[in-house]
Amino acid sequence: MSETPVEPRLTLENGFTVRPWRDGDDLALLEVWGDPENPMHHADRALLRPSSNSPWARCVVAEFGGLPVAAATLFKSTLHPDRLSFYAEVAPEHRRSGAAAQLLELLQAEAPSCGVKSLKARCAKGSAAQCFLKDSGFTKIQCSQSVVVTPGSLALPDLESSPLEIEDLATGSVELSELVAEFYNAVHEWDRAEMTIGKAQQMLLSPETGASGAVVLRDTEQSRILAFAVSYTAEQSEDPADVLLGWNPSLSDEEIETAVRDLLAMVAARFPVRLEVDSSMVPLKRLTDALVDRSDAQVDFEALIYARDADAE
Repeated sequence: MSETPVEPRLTLENGFTVRPWRDGDDLALLEVWGDPENPMHHADRALLRPSSNSPWARCVVAEFGGLPVAAATLFKSTLHPDRLSFYAEVAPEHRRSGAAAQLLELLQAEAPSCGVKSLKARCAKGSAAQCFLKDSGFTKIQCSQSVVVTPGSLALPDLESSPLEIEDLATGSVELSELVAEFYNAVHEWDRAEMTIGKAQQMLLSPETGASGAVVLRDTEQSRILAFAVSYTAEQSEDPADVLLGWNPSLSDEEIETAVRDLLAMVAARFPVRLEVDSSMVPLKRLTDALVDRSDAQVDFEALIYARDADAE
């Protein structure tokens, strides 16, 4: 494995000089990039950090005229082992200069040291990044929407005459953590995941993630959880609460759709909620699409995930 990630300084075409990421680059680049356009953009910029071998990550900065104008990173996920994640951003006045393509080529030359060659990246729909990925041989593999559900848009279920009940559950619950892990793996067959109970607790359910509470829809007759909702908003207000809504993957499609509808009706009874819905979450996607069609929900952001797999090159 390479002990010195990326050469200290390289001169590329079109006058760009490339060096490893260093402290202070985030602030310097913010001056030329401007503020992030959306929460995904903000999160992706946070991926830019010093290169390392454990976990494997490479990050470089491109300078023009001695000033940082672009940066890119390629890193290995502990959760999705089959593809490396790529992110690059170039100052507006230097786009279409070939900078992003050159940074990708430079970083990919380092990839053999981590044993993974396939790549993935995400972008906003209709963005310049989408055009770049398509031109670079990436293919769309997933669509993810941020959907805000209007309060009271779904009829509340009749719990009195059924074996169902709503139950508050601690986010540190082993039962909840196990179900969250099973759900995550089930809806990520398009990008194989290795979610475990420990990773679920660390990455989705710990206080550090912002997880502030969880409710589950339980079938008391069979003593099993049908669906769960984890909130990442501490206090309910008129602003949408961020919620992870999932289900027991052992259920039939019909059972899942009913459970998801019932639980969403209750968590969005009085306040709006924001859900992230991938196309692979078929029962939930069907429900949110119907709500959007009748103006009971709004899509406030759409992201696309592209991949370039080594066996397809």
